[in-house]
Amino acid sequence: MFGGGGGGLNPRKMEQMMQQMGIDVDEIDAQEVVIRTEEYDLVFGNPEVTKMDARGQETYQIIGSPEQVESGSAGGDAETEADADGAIPDDDVELVATRADVSEDEAREALEANDGDLAAAIGDLE
Repeated sequence: MFGGGGGGLNPRKMEQMMQQMGIDVDEIDAQEVVIRTEEYDLVFGNPEVTKMDARGQETYQIIGSPEQVESGSAGGDAETEADADGAIPDDDVELVATRADVSEDEAREALEANDGDLAAAIGDLE
């Protein structure tokens, strides 16, 4: 029906056309991507991630097979967030106390007030 036997554009030619239109494409070396919803998390282990920047509008493409897990159980070692049960990790408390030169109790209060955000807690205490 359609002429030619190629099956699509040459990837190099496609890249040149996108650059001419002002679209930058970058591969991102991602180890994991988590899409969090209220009901569940979609966890993409070792995905192929491509970022397209079309004149300031960024679009991300994720290629891989996600695993659906219970909401909030994905993500592992997020340093800036409280644990899933709401407790602030002791390592975060020590870090904030040391950086802001305050007691651990003051550091914990600042972390709780800032939902576990290390930078915001330190900023409030300095």
